[in-house]
Amino acid sequence: MPSKLDYVKTRRQDVGEIPLKWQKRIQRIMKHYTRFNVWVYKKSGGRLLKNFPGGYPICIVGMTGRKSGERREIALIHLPWGDKKLLVASQGGMEKHPQWYFNIAAHPEIDIMVRGDKNVYLAGQASDDQKRELWPHLLNLYPSFDQYQARTDRDIPVFICQPQ
Repeated sequence: MPSKLDYVKTRRQDVGEIPLKWQKRIQRIMKHYTRFNVWVYKKSGGRLLKNFPGGYPICIVGMTGRKSGERREIALIHLPWGDKKLLVASQGGMEKHPQWYFNIAAHPEIDIMVRGDKNVYLAGQASDDQKRELWPHLLNLYPSFDQYQARTDRDIPVFICQPQ
């Protein structure tokens, strides 16, 4: 693990790997489930399928597709930080960034719906120093991020989303 990530307390050897041959299958399952999750969440105004396993609240992030230019939506863990929101492109610690990461990097104007309330944000990727400072806050909201970062050699990106 690179020394710049010395704030990650979980050790690689203490985290189970996701075999490469399973990663595409897991990604397909996640893609279909999140479409269903987004549909139910929006239809119910955020009353149904509002939590990930473990009771962690979700939000719906709307963005523009990097290549298609079409609207895309995904369910992610709701990570408030004052009046801002944080997005973590962890994908469970898999070896590649999730596709939504590239969409937001290309088109940082996004919207985030929490319990039926939608607002517009401008997303910017956190610097190494900002991520280091945010890490304890992120772990308070979702402790598994530490395991996800320990599982992969990639530096998991974090977006800081400013309300517009």
